[in-house]
Amino acid sequence: MVCSATGEHAVSLGESSETIPLAIEAREIVKGIGSAPEYAIPLLQEIQRRRRYLPQDLVEAVSQESHIPLSTLYGVATFYSQFRFKPQGTYLIRVCQGTACHVAGAALAAAVIRQELGIQEGETTPDQRFSLESVACLGCCSLAPVLMIGETIYAKLSAAKIKAVLQEYQGAAAAKEAAHGCS
Repeated sequence: MVCSATGEHAVSLGESSETIPLAIEAREIVKGIGSAPEYAIPLLQEIQRRRRYLPQDLVEAVSQESHIPLSTLYGVATFYSQFRFKPQGTYLIRVCQGTACHVAGAALAAAVIRQELGIQEGETTPDQRFSLESVACLGCCSLAPVLMIGETIYAKLSAAKIKAVLQEYQGAAAAKEAAHGCS
């Protein structure tokens, strides 16, 4: 999350509130990964790990720092579905749409999430807290219907359980932002 009153290009590193300028961040990324064209995927993965998406300004800075053509980086980024060009929320919610989950009510689960958060699949809430996506299978068929937030699986979902889980995450996010002085 960026908490910069100056509006400068800065990024929060992990859980700390430390921010660094764009050119320095690009230099750190390239120094840590490498600058040869075969490092395009790891470079993009590191950008996305830090920012939760691929911001154009940082991709351009990494291109300049690594001397890998911008067209090469964007060619790789558009080929692989793992890369995102829009900011992803702090919490990525994946709703399983596999057969078992579908039969057990995945459509209702997705509808409850859409209603509670006011977003559709593939979107992120305006406060950047939550992103929602549908996935083919999470591999938890006996626990259907399921969703995953981050790396945590929530099983045998009901509307009430989904609302409680979302409220828990909203409360945790609000507390974390208050502790860091962000709005």
